[in-house]
Amino acid sequence: MANFSKSSVPQFSMDVYQNAYLPEGGREVNAIVTVTATGGGTIGSAVSQVYPQGHGPSAAVALMVDCSGSMDYPPTKMRGARDATAAAIDALRDGTHFAVIGGTHVAQEVYPGAGRLAIADATTREQAKQALRRLSAGGGTAIGTWLRLADRLLSSADVTIRHGILLTDGRNEHESPEDLRAALEACAGRFTCDARGVGTDWEVKEVTGIASALLGSADIVADPAGLAADFTQMMETAMGKEVADVALRVWTPVGTSIRYVKQVAPTVEDLTARRTEAGPRAGDYPTGSWGDESRDYHVCVEVPPAGIGQEMLAARVSLVVPLPDRSVQNLGPQGLVRAVWTDDMTASTSINPQVAHYTGQAELAQAIQQGLDLRKAGDFDGATAKLGRAVQLASASGNADTAKLLAKVVDVVDAATGTVRLKTKVAEADEMTLETRSTKTVRVKK
Repeated sequence: MANFSKSSVPQFSMDVYQNAYLPEGGREVNAIVTVTATGGGTIGSAVSQVYPQGHGPSAAVALMVDCSGSMDYPPTKMRGARDATAAAIDALRDGTHFAVIGGTHVAQEVYPGAGRLAIADATTREQAKQALRRLSAGGGTAIGTWLRLADRLLSSADVTIRHGILLTDGRNEHESPEDLRAALEACAGRFTCDARGVGTDWEVKEVTGIASALLGSADIVADPAGLAADFTQMMETAMGKEVADVALRVWTPVGTSIRYVKQVAPTVEDLTARRTEAGPRAGDYPTGSWGDESRDYHVCVEVPPAGIGQEMLAARVSLVVPLPDRSVQNLGPQGLVRAVWTDDMTASTSINPQVAHYTGQAELAQAIQQGLDLRKAGDFDGATAKLGRAVQLASASGNADTAKLLAKVVDVVDAATGTVRLKTKVAEADEMTLETRSTKTVRVKK
């Protein structure tokens, strides 16, 4: 079993990268905000108010396992799912609340049952693994019911971190898209969730949509034999989370407006529409749970036009976390986004390297999605153009992983110019892997 020390919680730091200079009349200001959480045994004063006496947070995890009839085709899928869930249970930290849910067209409590959560120790882990052996495949798929049951179970525990792990092998055919969307809206902000598709008969946009709505990760496990290692890694990551419900708070002065706020590393995730108002001129953008990690955010604001030589604070970025009394605690670091108007053309037309890099990474993700959609629609010329642009962007930014995935869908003639030919035969798993991982980015090369 993985052993995680909870004697400390992360300290947060923040760095802002931008070119603050605008030409006369310029209005758009772009900045990359890097947020880093580090442990190291020292409890930050702000975070210690959230978790007094140096105690780390408690956690509850719901494991949702697809048990629909298709999980028996081939039988290795159901066996792989049982083995993977058992491996994840072994990775639970002692004292973690947990439950296992079997998902078909209804959601069933596999362990411990009776609307309860078990508390992880040697006995409950073994009982849960015994219960897994009774899982069998049969029935349909209604993922919204799985998520709602997970929410009910997770909310019954007085814990800090609430997390779900969801595995499916098929399309969500036994409830409407509206039902799933309503379930996601009901669960958003209540727990985070990682989603995995096993095999190649599931819908990429459904699985990535679940992970996106619930601020988790999404991936494909084409071969069921890879599930156990993937589930173990997911659970170990979940057990490493130490601060929940962190929000990026962005304040702007009068006359300034937010164009967008996006996470751009380690994946592209547009947070703009998820803003909740947080007092005069301020809004909070959810980022989910944090352990020891670093993420990058692209903040784009529109400022009022000003004359040469003038400067202003375009935005102030901070981090907040909710307290039990429904107030929020500021986690300390603060980043300032500035605007300075100049007649120096060299200064005002220079693009900050971080901003340029992540603008390209966001375009890369979009080009892949559009290219694959056009390919499915039979527009091969359009698909070739978009996927060629994706190859060009991946090559220029050093995104080697995405470049390798693209090379399984197109024949690359010249990466630098984006000259490609669509492959006539593409393995379904390769296409789905490219689509699922299209939002993964690389950091700026130092």
